[in-house]
Amino acid sequence: MQKIKAKITGRRVHDIGYRVLLVNKALSFGVDNFNTFNTYLDGIQAVIVIIEADDETMENFKSFVVSVRPEKSIVDEVSFEEYRNSVPPIERVLQVFQIEQWGKGIPILMKMLDTQEKMLGNQESMLDKQDSMLDKQDSMLDKQDSMLDKQDSMLDKQDSMLNKQDVITDLQKETIFTIKTEGEKTRDIISTRFSQDVADLRQEISHIKSTIAKMASKVGVEV
Repeated sequence: MQKIKAKITGRRVHDIGYRVLLVNKALSFGVDNFNTFNTYLDGIQAVIVIIEADDETMENFKSFVVSVRPEKSIVDEVSFEEYRNSVPPIERVLQVFQIEQWGKGIPILMKMLDTQEKMLGNQESMLDKQDSMLDKQDSMLDKQDSMLDKQDSMLDKQDSMLNKQDVITDLQKETIFTIKTEGEKTRDIISTRFSQDVADLRQEISHIKSTIAKMASKVGVEV
């Protein structure tokens, strides 16, 4: 069995999937002991790889490191040296990857929740405006009722057109009543549904925040 330490340095070797590429290859080779991490060497980005494997696997892995790189990487040098310390199980680096993803994902999810809460506030504002518009519509219909009452008084004085005007007035009143009734029903339905949606969404947000707080506490990430 051999132990080596590989150093990959260059202007762009971080945050482009280099470690994922390397650990996936190690897994495909059946390597049990493996570690990789990002660091800086003399101010230059570097990826460090520590691996323990049999001679054939080691040569194949070294050949892979030299010849295969992430598409957007900029590598200046790849070097190998003997490594004398113990090499951790490859499962440990997989756990580190998972924790890193949690650390990156939790702040993003928190921002999404903040955005969702803002959208909820905007929806509440829109409902308030819709209520105001319905109130104005009621006021306009009340004024129209008043105008129709005055029209009734004038029609009483116009004997020759009384019957025709009565019919027209009744139809107008019926139309106004129908509009007011439907408007009130619509407002009640919208208010009830929106209130329920708001309650459900707030409960969901509270549950998500609680879950995120527990996850963050486990991985030591401040939220």
